Amino acid sequence: MPPPEGKTTAGPRVLQLLPALGDGGVERSAVEMAGHLGALGLPNWIASAGGPLVAAAEAAGARHVTLPVGKKSPFSAISAARAVARLVDSEGIDIIHARSRVPAWVGLLARRLARRPVHFVTTFHGVYSHGNALKRFYNSAMLRVPLVIANSGFIRDHIVAVYGFPQARVVVAPRGVEPDLFDPARVPAETRSALRSELGATEMGPLVVMVGRVTRWKGHAVLLEAAARLDRPDLRLAFVGGGSDALVAELQRDIARLGLDGRVTFTGSRRDIPAVLAAADLAISASTDPEAFGRAAIEAQAMGTPVIATDHGGSRETVLPGRTGWLVPPGDAAALAAALEEALSDPGRLKALGANGREHVLANFTTRQMLEKEFSAYERLMAEPRR
Repeated sequence: MPPPEGKTTAGPRVLQLLPALGDGGVERSAVEMAGHLGALGLPNWIASAGGPLVAAAEAAGARHVTLPVGKKSPFSAISAARAVARLVDSEGIDIIHARSRVPAWVGLLARRLARRPVHFVTTFHGVYSHGNALKRFYNSAMLRVPLVIANSGFIRDHIVAVYGFPQARVVVAPRGVEPDLFDPARVPAETRSALRSELGATEMGPLVVMVGRVTRWKGHAVLLEAAARLDRPDLRLAFVGGGSDALVAELQRDIARLGLDGRVTFTGSRRDIPAVLAAADLAISASTDPEAFGRAAIEAQAMGTPVIATDHGGSRETVLPGRTGWLVPPGDAAALAAALEEALSDPGRLKALGANGREHVLANFTTRQMLEKEFSAYERLMAEPRR
């Protein structure tokens, strides 16, 4: 969003570094922060290789600089670092905020090359592979900073346990949703009915959705196995998100093997996720590997849709068992089937859990809350000597 007319606020001049401005969660977080800084009247910059969200970043108030800050080539990284250092000096940048590992290395080198002292912070958006010394060294750029932002308590604990980073130097800023965008009151009954019909659900039959890219670790196969255990021929499943043709074909073979033909829809990527969630009776997050945070769970709860999620990673923070949904062991089709049966057997309870879920999100997981926590990290850095 552009700055309010005539509004300026003293504060940090921030440069965010990320590989590209694609349409992913990391990229959206950067654009949201650009909007927050712009609304405060603070000049801010994003350096990336470009992408579909450049226009959104500039509309939000950022000045985009096209640089190869995500290329793993040492030559490219050095060249990008020199350009970043020049930007720091020419624009009076106060804080470099790197949101990925190669950009963190670029930022570290730029900090050495710049004539102007500058603060440096990184955000851990996920769990990086750390199985050998080379990978741990590669990841270490994210930790050669006075302060790290983690997008969940799970990631904070991971950073502390795996890398020995001081917990006091980690700021937790969970991902958030826009309450006005994810608002069940904005989805009319006729829209919900039309979506349910499109996704194969009858008027009274339950519709269960899983939102997210179709990748193996997201657990689509586990949900299929669980659904096949239920004596509910009117149950319909919708897998909402793009994915590889090979995996979709494999899942379709599972559907045929399990006798679920005609009961599962692959929608591909969609832009009407809030409406799809509002139309559903239940949302599933069946990830077999821990989610760093798990935005799908809070999006569903924001729309008043209860969630069954796997009991690890960020889901332990976003889903409250017995209050907003259920947690089940990862990869356990029998446990997931039992939770599905319990949930679908009591529509009244589902409605109550859905209402609780929206209250939970509004209290803890809005975009504004995320941005305010990230900005508090900037303020904390500005109060410390520059290194």
